[in-house]
Order: sequence, then structure tokens, then C-alpha cells
Amino acid sequence: MRIVVQRVSEASVTIDGSVHGAIKNGLLILLGVTHEDAQEDIDWLVGKTAGMRIFSDANGQMNLSVQDLDAEVLVISQFTLFANTKKGNRPSYIEAARPEVAVPLYDAFINTLSRKLNKEIVTGIFGADMKVQLINDGPVTIVLDSKSK
Repeated sequence: MRIVVQRVSEASVTIDGSVHGAIKNGLLILLGVTHEDAQEDIDWLVGKTAGMRIFSDANGQMNLSVQDLDAEVLVISQFTLFANTKKGNRPSYIEAARPEVAVPLYDAFINTLSRKLNKEIVTGIFGADMKVQLINDGPVTIVLDSKSK
């Protein structure tokens, strides 16, 4: 499982011309699922994400987490995080899990993160054509892969 975590001052996802979800200060998480992912991958990524100190404290130092600030979170499914670009110019997505595998893991990630942060997580819709807008704060962008722990 691979995620891109972006600290944002705002982010939203639009589906079929309507805003489906929006947040202010918090995290935008792009989530990619591969074939061999399991709950242990989710647990590790959720723990890292919830505790990652990437928000500024009163002294301007990155010492606070999304959990410390009770900040908002938007999670978007993104199979392209597992693009393989070794051959040719057209990426292969064979490493991305098919929906029958990915959807339950995507839902489990959201539910686990929601329980960890004790708050509702704003999401897109798995497989939808989504338009994501964000203002990256910092910018702070971090890539985490559960297979690289």
C-alpha cells in the first residue's frame, strides 16, 4: 500500500461537476493499493499518518501531528501510484489491485484512520472520475510505502 500525504490549507474533490467533499487545514491522502496488501499495511500507514509531526507549532517548528491538531483529512483512491514506467511511454498498472481487492482495503484504511483520529474522514468515490483541488501548505508532500517500513 502506498500513500502520498500532503499538508494542505484546503482541498476538495469534485465528481460529476459537484463538490463531493472538502476540507480546510489538514491532510490530503492519495491511496494506492496493490495485490498483497493486508490489514497490517493499513495499521502501519494509519499509525505513521496520524502521528507524523508535519504541522507547525507556535515556534514555527514541525512538531505537531494531524492528531494533535484534530485537523481534517481527505482520502482519495489513486491506482496510478502503482504505475510501472520501466518500458515504453505508456505506464502499466498491473501492480495496482483490481477493485474487488482494492475497495475493501480502501474502505478499511478509511475506517481505521477514522477510528484512530476519532473523526469522520472525507473521501472521494473509488473508481470515479474525480477532480481534486488543493493548496499544498509548505509545500509538504511525503510518500509512504508499507513495504518499505
